[in-house]
Amino acid sequence: MRFMVIVKATQDSEAGVMPSEELLAAMGRYNEELAAAGVMLAGEGLHPSAKGARVRFSGSQRSVTDGPFIETKELIAGFWIFQVASLEECIDWVKRCPNPMPGESEIEIRQVFEAEDFGAEFTPELREQEARLRAQIADKT
Repeated sequence: MRFMVIVKATQDSEAGVMPSEELLAAMGRYNEELAAAGVMLAGEGLHPSAKGARVRFSGSQRSVTDGPFIETKELIAGFWIFQVASLEECIDWVKRCPNPMPGESEIEIRQVFEAEDFGAEFTPELREQEARLRAQIADKT
Protein backbone atom coordinates (compact mmCIF):
# COMPACT_ATOMS: atom_id res chain seq x y z
CA MET A 1 0.00 0.00 0.00
CA ARG A 2 1.16 3.50 -0.77
CA PHE A 3 0.46 6.46 1.47
CA MET A 4 1.03 10.16 1.03
CA VAL A 5 2.39 11.54 4.28
CA ILE A 6 1.58 15.26 4.32
CA VAL A 7 3.47 17.74 6.48
CA LYS A 8 1.06 20.57 7.28
CA ALA A 9 2.27 24.15 6.94
CA THR A 10 2.72 26.50 9.89
CA GLN A 11 2.97 30.27 10.13
CA ASP A 12 6.77 29.87 10.13
CA SER A 13 6.88 27.67 7.03
CA GLU A 14 4.48 30.03 5.22
CA ALA A 15 6.73 32.96 6.21
CA GLY A 16 9.66 31.18 4.53
CA VAL A 17 11.50 30.35 7.76
CA MET A 18 14.02 27.68 6.82
CA PRO A 19 14.66 24.64 9.05
CA SER A 20 17.69 24.69 11.34
CA GLU A 21 20.82 22.69 10.60
CA GLU A 22 19.86 20.42 13.51
CA LEU A 23 16.42 19.71 12.03
CA LEU A 24 17.86 19.15 8.54
CA ALA A 25 20.35 16.64 10.00
CA ALA A 26 17.61 14.85 12.00
CA MET A 27 15.37 14.67 8.90
CA GLY A 28 18.31 13.39 6.87
CA ARG A 29 18.84 10.55 9.35
CA TYR A 30 15.11 9.76 9.34
CA ASN A 31 15.00 9.74 5.52
CA GLU A 32 18.03 7.42 5.43
CA GLU A 33 16.23 5.04 7.79
CA LEU A 34 13.10 5.15 5.61
CA ALA A 35 15.13 4.52 2.44
CA ALA A 36 17.13 1.67 4.00
CA ALA A 37 13.87 -0.01 5.04
CA GLY A 38 12.44 0.38 1.52
CA VAL A 39 9.59 2.54 2.83
CA MET A 40 10.30 5.92 1.23
CA LEU A 41 9.42 6.23 -2.46
CA ALA A 42 9.65 10.05 -2.59
CA GLY A 43 9.78 13.04 -0.31
CA GLU A 44 10.15 16.78 -0.73
CA GLY A 45 9.61 20.08 1.03
CA LEU A 46 7.52 22.78 -0.62
CA HIS A 47 8.02 26.52 -0.94
CA PRO A 48 5.46 28.74 0.85
CA SER A 49 2.10 29.30 -0.82
CA ALA A 50 3.17 32.88 -1.63
CA LYS A 51 5.19 31.32 -4.46
CA GLY A 52 2.25 29.22 -5.68
CA ALA A 53 -1.12 29.51 -7.38
CA ARG A 54 -4.49 27.78 -7.41
CA VAL A 55 -6.53 26.97 -10.50
CA ARG A 56 -10.29 26.79 -9.91
CA PHE A 57 -12.48 24.78 -12.31
CA SER A 58 -16.12 25.54 -13.05
CA GLY A 59 -17.30 23.57 -16.07
CA SER A 60 -15.08 24.69 -18.95
CA GLN A 61 -13.98 27.89 -17.16
CA ARG A 62 -10.64 28.25 -15.36
CA SER A 63 -9.61 30.97 -12.93
CA VAL A 64 -6.23 31.45 -11.30
CA THR A 65 -5.57 32.80 -7.80
CA ASP A 66 -2.00 33.64 -6.86
CA GLY A 67 -0.73 32.85 -3.36
CA PRO A 68 -0.32 33.40 -0.52
CA PHE A 69 -3.35 31.59 0.81
CA ILE A 70 -5.02 32.51 4.08
CA GLU A 71 -5.79 29.21 5.85
CA THR A 72 -2.30 28.07 6.90
CA LYS A 73 -3.65 24.97 8.68
CA GLU A 74 -4.98 23.71 5.32
CA LEU A 75 -1.68 24.14 3.45
CA ILE A 76 1.07 21.62 2.78
CA ALA A 77 4.73 22.29 3.62
CA GLY A 78 6.10 18.96 2.38
CA PHE A 79 5.35 15.32 1.75
CA TRP A 80 6.61 11.76 1.54
CA ILE A 81 5.27 8.79 -0.37
CA PHE A 82 5.62 5.62 1.72
CA GLN A 83 5.19 2.01 0.59
CA VAL A 84 4.12 -0.08 3.59
CA ALA A 85 1.84 -3.00 4.38
CA SER A 86 -0.84 -1.08 6.28
CA LEU A 87 -2.03 2.23 7.67
CA GLU A 88 -0.83 1.09 11.09
CA GLU A 89 2.72 0.57 9.77
CA CYS A 90 2.61 4.01 8.15
CA ILE A 91 1.52 5.56 11.44
CA ASP A 92 4.37 3.78 13.24
CA TRP A 93 6.88 5.28 10.79
CA VAL A 94 5.38 8.77 11.07
CA LYS A 95 5.51 8.62 14.88
CA ARG A 96 9.30 8.13 14.55
CA CYS A 97 9.65 11.32 12.50
CA PRO A 98 11.43 14.29 14.07
CA ASN A 99 9.01 17.16 14.70
CA PRO A 100 9.11 18.80 11.24
CA MET A 101 8.49 22.33 12.57
CA PRO A 102 9.57 24.37 15.54
CA GLY A 103 6.73 24.16 18.05
CA GLU A 104 3.54 22.25 17.27
CA SER A 105 3.04 20.58 13.90
CA GLU A 106 0.80 18.05 12.23
CA ILE A 107 1.30 15.29 9.69
CA GLU A 108 -1.65 13.88 7.75
CA ILE A 109 -1.65 10.39 6.22
CA ARG A 110 -3.72 9.53 3.13
CA GLN A 111 -3.75 6.26 1.20
CA VAL A 112 -2.93 6.51 -2.51
CA PHE A 113 -5.40 4.85 -4.89
CA GLU A 114 -4.20 1.70 -6.64
CA ALA A 115 -5.64 0.36 -9.91
CA GLU A 116 -7.69 -2.33 -8.16
CA ASP A 117 -9.46 0.33 -6.06
CA PHE A 118 -11.34 1.58 -9.14
CA GLY A 119 -13.17 -1.67 -9.93
CA ALA A 120 -14.76 -2.47 -13.31
CA GLU A 121 -14.75 1.20 -14.37
CA PHE A 122 -10.97 0.91 -14.78
CA THR A 123 -11.19 -1.12 -18.00
CA PRO A 124 -8.35 -3.18 -19.50
CA GLU A 125 -7.78 -0.35 -22.01
CA LEU A 126 -7.47 2.20 -19.21
CA ARG A 127 -5.15 -0.13 -17.28
CA GLU A 128 -2.97 -0.47 -20.39
CA GLN A 129 -2.90 3.30 -20.79
CA GLU A 130 -1.88 3.68 -17.13
CA ALA A 131 0.93 1.14 -17.56
CA ARG A 132 2.21 3.02 -20.64
CA LEU A 133 2.18 6.31 -18.76
CA ARG A 134 4.04 4.85 -15.78
CA ALA A 135 6.68 3.36 -18.10
CA GLN A 136 7.02 6.66 -19.95
CA ILE A 137 7.50 8.53 -16.66
CA ALA A 138 10.04 5.96 -15.44
CA ASP A 139 12.03 6.34 -18.66
CA LYS A 140 12.25 10.10 -18.17
CA THR A 141 13.49 9.83 -14.60
